Amino acid sequence: MTAAKKDKSCDNGCPLFRYMGWTSVAVGVAALGVYIGRELRVRYKFNRRTPSDFYSHAGDEIQTEYGVGI
Repeated sequence: MTAAKKDKSCDNGCPLFRYMGWTSVAVGVAALGVYIGRELRVRYKFNRRTPSDFYSHAGDEIQTEYGVGI
């Protein structure tokens, strides 16, 4: 009788909900990994700037119009 009771207690409901739950956990972990990886990459690139990166757009010609619209 204890074996039947043990099997019933292990069955927590529909397997579809269990799979959906584990899938949502996996997607959440993957999204968190992508976010953390992006932040680390941005910080790494920011700390490894060269002096020419500070002046990369110094000679660019900017098209600026100072006209008053109608």
